[in-house]
Amino acid sequence: MVNFEQASELAKNFSKKPTDSEFLEFYGLYKQATAGDVNIEKPGVLDLKKKAMYEAWTKHQGMSKEAAKEAYIKVYEKYAPKYA
Repeated sequence: MVNFEQASELAKNFSKKPTDSEFLEFYGLYKQATAGDVNIEKPGVLDLKKKAMYEAWTKHQGMSKEAAKEAYIKVYEKYAPKYA
């Protein structure tokens, strides 16, 4: 089984690009695992990409960094066969 650091490195080097919703799944968990609860201001309504990223992160509000790392590994293992 891979650890969080390995999974995040391997995910960055997928041979194919995940869909936007899959990317946001990775992103939200990665930010929660590395930074904890959201610590930035909510982006403006017109910045759709940053707003989606912000919302993906806030979805995991209150989750411990360890739990987020475990969840990230599970998401990696779910998509690795498709993109690695």
